[in-house]
Amino acid sequence: TLLPYGNGRSYGDSCLNPGGTLLALRGLDRFIAFDADTGILACEAGTLLADILDLAVPRGWFLPVTPGTRYVTVGGAIANDVHGKNHHAAGSFSAHVLSFELLRSDGSRRRCSPLENADWYAATVGGLGLTGVVTQAELQLKRIAGNAVAVRNARFTGLDEFFALNAEAEKKHEYAVAWIDCLAKTPRGVLMGGDHADADVPEPRGEKRVPLTPPCSLINNASLRAFNAAYYGKPWPTAETVHYRPYFYPLDAVGQWNRIYGPRGFYQYQSAVPPAAAREATAEMLAAIAASGQGSFLAVLKNFGDKPSPGLLSFPMAGTTLALDFPNRGAPTLALFERLDAIVRAAGGRLYPAKDARMPAAMFRAGYPRLGEFTPFVDPKFSSGFWRRVMEN
Repeated sequence: TLLPYGNGRSYGDSCLNPGGTLLALRGLDRFIAFDADTGILACEAGTLLADILDLAVPRGWFLPVTPGTRYVTVGGAIANDVHGKNHHAAGSFSAHVLSFELLRSDGSRRRCSPLENADWYAATVGGLGLTGVVTQAELQLKRIAGNAVAVRNARFTGLDEFFALNAEAEKKHEYAVAWIDCLAKTPRGVLMGGDHADADVPEPRGEKRVPLTPPCSLINNASLRAFNAAYYGKPWPTAETVHYRPYFYPLDAVGQWNRIYGPRGFYQYQSAVPPAAAREATAEMLAAIAASGQGSFLAVLKNFGDKPSPGLLSFPMAGTTLALDFPNRGAPTLALFERLDAIVRAAGGRLYPAKDARMPAAMFRAGYPRLGEFTPFVDPKFSSGFWRRVMEN
């Protein structure tokens, strides 16, 4: 079996193909055309979002939607239909993909867009690389006036305050995201609203790196509580203007950051639940996490808007999404995930395949009701560890 492989930044096995072949596509990294007047960019699918930003930002353009790292490929962004801090305003990545070329294992090539081969477009966007190889794409960038972001910070205590603050932030700001302390008895955190600013500020200093993998995880109950208390309690300015990198890509400043979890690594668990159940389900999940003592070092809470994605398997849905990282403690961690799964399923929600390493097949099928529409488009020679896990086992 075959599977396209970009820069390997998915957290689970959706980009892996144990026992099969990975098609290394980072070499397809050339720019094809860029119109600095319209912001339309054509590039090969192995191009990193970081390379696009280096080209576009000095010319007054930015990615219309970006995930939490700029070190993903355009092909990977399409295959996972990535989302960002502005889903309420801009939808997912696919909403700004004008077209792409899809190469199948039989050698056929299709130009896919919302108007041309629209069925293949819908299957490939969010299709986890299973419909074939995206070789090149055409994107619509967004106009900006500088490299800075104007940020408004607000602490909150309790989910009611978060939802109230977030509703106001979404009305006033293009971007809105919250860090949340999921070990606190009463959930607390910091909401960060943002907008592109008419200003240029110096680029951050060079990337630091975690030099080695410690013999055990540095993330434990004691270190988490100390970090959360310090992070929540630090003197947050009400308003600040920063370079776009620390706002959009805080983890990119630390290379090999995953090493802090030790040799057993970590799981990421990202869920989305619909608006009617968001308040109750989020509270239940945070209560279960706090009770387990397995808090997350990186806990992100934000809302998705009601802009639908054309992708048959796209993750974003109207409602609330909670993204969490957990050190791999074996059975206790998996038991916690089973409890979280039950909450998400009861709420009518779903999990993010790009960040999954253990989702049960029943959970995947329940969360993605258009799965039956998608499967006829899977290339017969393409597969992945994730796909076999949720479809064959």
